[in-house]
Amino acid sequence: MVQRFDVSGKIALITGASSGLGAHFARTLAAAGAKVVLAARRLDRLAALAAEIEAAGGQALAVEMDVTKADTVKAALASTVAHYGGPADIIVNNSGLSREDFFTDMSEEDFDLVMDTNVKGVWLVARTFAGALAATGKPGSMINIASITALRPSKTLLAYGASKAAVDHMTRIMALEMARYGVRVNALAPGYFLTDINSEHLTGPGGEKMLERVAMRRFGKHDELSGPLLLLASDAGSYMTGTTITVDGGHTLTPL
Repeated sequence: MVQRFDVSGKIALITGASSGLGAHFARTLAAAGAKVVLAARRLDRLAALAAEIEAAGGQALAVEMDVTKADTVKAALASTVAHYGGPADIIVNNSGLSREDFFTDMSEEDFDLVMDTNVKGVWLVARTFAGALAATGKPGSMINIASITALRPSKTLLAYGASKAAVDHMTRIMALEMARYGVRVNALAPGYFLTDINSEHLTGPGGEKMLERVAMRRFGKHDELSGPLLLLASDAGSYMTGTTITVDGGHTLTPL
C-alpha cells in the first residue's frame, strides 16, 4: 500500500514554489521520488530550494515563471522537456495571492491582480502543461490549490474568495475534459496554515479570534498537507478526479 503513494520517476511541476506551501509541496514530492520543477518569479529563492533538494539526494530544476504571462509558462514547459525529456506528469497549480479590503474600497488594480494570478494563471498553466501531458498519451495528475474561502464567505476577501471559488469549479470542468486522456484533476482546499506571509497575523489577536472558529482549535502544520497531496499525485488516488479535498481542522464546520 505504501508503494501506491510513491511517485518515483515522475516529473512534478510546482508553481509558486519559492516559499510557503509551494516550497513544502516541492520538498514533499521530491522526498517521495519525483523529479521536481520549481516555478516562480523569484529565481534566487528557487535556486536555493533546488540546491537543498539536490543535497538531500533529489532532482530539481528551477525555472522562472510569471503565471499571468503565457510566454513564461511556455518557456517553463520547454525547459522542463529539455531537462527531463518530457512534460510534467504531476502539475501542482499553487501560485496565488490575495489583497484584503472591503469590496467597495478595493481598487480595480488589486482586483485584476488577484483574478489574473489566481484564475487566469491556473488556466494558463493547466492549458500549457496538461495539454502537453495529454499529447503524450501518458496518464498524470493535476492538483489545483483552492481554499476554504471558496466554500465559506469571509469579509474583506471578496476577490480572493471569488478567485478560489473559480479554481474549485474550474477543477471539475478540467476533470471532465481531461478524463479521456487519463489525466486526473483534483483540488486541495487548505484552511489556515502558518506561512511567512500570514504568521504575524495568525499569531496575533486576529488569529486568536479565528481559532475560536476552528473545531480543532489550532492552525495547520505543513506536514498535514503532505498526505492529501501525495494521495492526489500518486496511484493511491487513481480513481479520484473532480474532487476537492478540504484540509482545515474543521474550520468550515463552524455553525452559522
